[in-house]
Amino acid sequence: MQLDKLVNYHKAVGDPTRIRIISLLKKGPLHGQAIAYKLGLQPSTITHHISKLRNVGIIYPRRQGNIIYFYLDLERLEYNSKAILSIGEDSMENQENHLQDKDKLSIVKNFINSDGSLKIIPSQRKKKNVILAYLIRDLQHGKTYQEKELNEHIKKYHEDYATIRRELIMQHFMYRQNGEYELNPKEMWPVIFYNEGKNVLF
Repeated sequence: MQLDKLVNYHKAVGDPTRIRIISLLKKGPLHGQAIAYKLGLQPSTITHHISKLRNVGIIYPRRQGNIIYFYLDLERLEYNSKAILSIGEDSMENQENHLQDKDKLSIVKNFINSDGSLKIIPSQRKKKNVILAYLIRDLQHGKTYQEKELNEHIKKYHEDYATIRRELIMQHFMYRQNGEYELNPKEMWPVIFYNEGKNVLF
């Protein structure tokens, strides 16, 4: 399953139209009609390709009034493109050991109550990703979780299990198929940036 997810990522970006969309969004966010116009394609075609890129997390939408703009997550694109080079290396373990730093601990302390429950879901992406990784720290890689089972795990921390479950999928901490959930390989997790300027995974 882990190798399949990495393969799916490279399949998603290995398409000429999607590469052109990525190239356009590197210059700034655009809505679907603008992308279609610039590429000379039908909006329905663009919708299909945008969906593929969103599924692997390198494009995300933001609504401005009645218009949805698409943004390129350049940090994730760069990291995921290099993730295959980390397979089988010890560097990932070294990175994980590095994470006992003041930034991560400070974020956890600010958002987690003394009883272990989550005060609020952070709105800032970096902080949200730190908290999401904290909430799933006890889940096992390679194990499949039923939706009800995952909900019960999340409810130990916060009552809004649906939002947190959705964020775990959107931020690519977890993979969902046929109502079952599994942790993605850590190579696919979001990159978290600390003050030291180092790119590390939770």
